Amino acid sequence: MEISRRRLLTNSGLATCGLLIPDIAFAANPVIPEATIAARGTAPVIAKKVNRLFNTKPAIDQPNDLQFAANGDLWILDQKNPNAVFTVDPKSGAVLSSIITESLHGSGITYGDGAWFITSTKVAVGNPATLKVDPKTGRTLQKWDTPGFGIYGAYLTRTRQPGDLPLESGGHGVKWAGKNSMGQGQYWLATPAGGKLYLINAQDGTIARSIQAPTIRTHGIALEGEYIWCAGSDEAEIYKLRMTDGGIVAKIVLDKKADPSLHGLDIKDGVLWYCDAAEGWVCSLT
Repeated sequence: MEISRRRLLTNSGLATCGLLIPDIAFAANPVIPEATIAARGTAPVIAKKVNRLFNTKPAIDQPNDLQFAANGDLWILDQKNPNAVFTVDPKSGAVLSSIITESLHGSGITYGDGAWFITSTKVAVGNPATLKVDPKTGRTLQKWDTPGFGIYGAYLTRTRQPGDLPLESGGHGVKWAGKNSMGQGQYWLATPAGGKLYLINAQDGTIARSIQAPTIRTHGIALEGEYIWCAGSDEAEIYKLRMTDGGIVAKIVLDKKADPSLHGLDIKDGVLWYCDAAEGWVCSLT
């Protein structure tokens, strides 16, 4: 869908830096180019073993994304409302603490500039948003519309019932990218309905640039040097993308029947970790 078919924000300060962000949802699966689909099929496979490390249930019902803290603890975002972020011992899976946030059906968490950045895939009113959150209190410090939000996939065939949240879906995986040449913080964001991975300016939520998503239902992402690992939940594959142009250079293939389903993603010491929001597993890939 062309950007001209969406009404763009002209207020809230979002037009002052980077690209404008749409404020109208679009109802259509994003078009994944044939060349990208072909590259998915022919990408070299990196053989990995799935290790089931621990199960978060019942304490964490639907672990939808994870992020390692600087001290080695693991933050896990529960998408069951009200969304809480749990601090977990990654060696044992023991819950150390939890903080309730204001996100709904949260799908992504990262940390930068002293705050969590959490994707609220759903909202009660308004548009799906990315929240800058105080990790000590869970209070929202700032929020802005998530670029590329819309109605896609299974939501295209659903009818909103009284009392339901809006059908529009927002961001999934999010990971802190650090500082750019101007000293400003940025993060990478996967938004399925937008068909892109966006590099976002963390001060105001504007788009610095974007690359082509490898598939429609992108989920967790992890950053490693000049590459982005991106989970394709429908395919049960993790794609290694060039950060410069989104080119697929390799992939990891999971067993859809035998392995826990693929949702959140992070990397620590060169090892990818993922979580399964359906059954509660946290896994590593070695």
